[in-house]
Amino acid sequence: MRDVIIVGAGPVGLACAIEAKQRDLDALVVEKGAVVNSLIGYPTGLEFFSTPELLEIGGHPFPTQRYKPVREEALDYYRSVARAEDLDLALYESAERLDGQDGAFQLVTEKSVREARKVVLATGFFDVPNPLGAEGEDLGKVTHYFKEPYPYAGQKVLVVGGANSAAKAALACYRHDAEVTMVVLEDDFDDGLKYWIRPDVENRIEEGAIAAHFSTGVERVTDDRVVLSGPEGRFEIENDFVLAMTGYRPDYDLFDAFGIAVEDDATRTPTHDPDTFETNRAGLYLAGTVAGGLDTSRWFIENGREHARRVMQDVAPKLGRRAPVAAG
Repeated sequence: MRDVIIVGAGPVGLACAIEAKQRDLDALVVEKGAVVNSLIGYPTGLEFFSTPELLEIGGHPFPTQRYKPVREEALDYYRSVARAEDLDLALYESAERLDGQDGAFQLVTEKSVREARKVVLATGFFDVPNPLGAEGEDLGKVTHYFKEPYPYAGQKVLVVGGANSAAKAALACYRHDAEVTMVVLEDDFDDGLKYWIRPDVENRIEEGAIAAHFSTGVERVTDDRVVLSGPEGRFEIENDFVLAMTGYRPDYDLFDAFGIAVEDDATRTPTHDPDTFETNRAGLYLAGTVAGGLDTSRWFIENGREHARRVMQDVAPKLGRRAPVAAG
């Protein structure tokens, strides 16, 4: 019986494990993939919008010579922190459901049944993309994850979405000799589009280097075309690949399997105490972006790190520990 099991080895999940260890709690991290698995899915060379000190966990400095670190540096940093803290990790083990009750949970995974007094769900949202809602979106030419532009050189690429990931993918593909068309469901780009990205993509559209259709959606995807529908009606364009940068959402099936209620509102926020992050199921907590439901821009690494401290501040005294244990 562990004191606490944390589901998810992302930055916030690792921060939870560190906070637990500092309070002399016996913690295990269960992760369906690798350490910080979601970051592995980020584009090659992606630059974080946050400066390094805002990405740090456990008081470990984030070494970088850049003003803002890139994906590869973050992968090295979080892996190094997990090793330095000697965190107990069970990797490549998917959680399936949570049985039992507060003080005596049984976490059922694809490999085993693990027991814990408390459980923290810190799974993020990167594994479940928002669907296009178009016929043919299950074709192999459609992807919700953009790694790098090189496979798309000389190809006709449709980029769907109006936020940062869509704009950056469109610009990268254009600059690596792809014929790029953008489709944006709204009448303009997302308000959160970064100030240094917006003029770049808008100028490329104005000069005709990138085609763009606003207030437009995708109706059907075929092997060599896409059917679009917008203010000008329904029309087709030739197409080789579709990059559906439509965003992501938490795993609501996992919420059901863990017995977490969801608020009946536009963001489908999982029910939890805003101070302690304990859910409607006693002894089960949330941490990180998963706590925001469909509002995936509410929590980031920089503010989600605080969840780890607040969760363990609530957990520790309930298990007979009160103050963090000094290192050494």
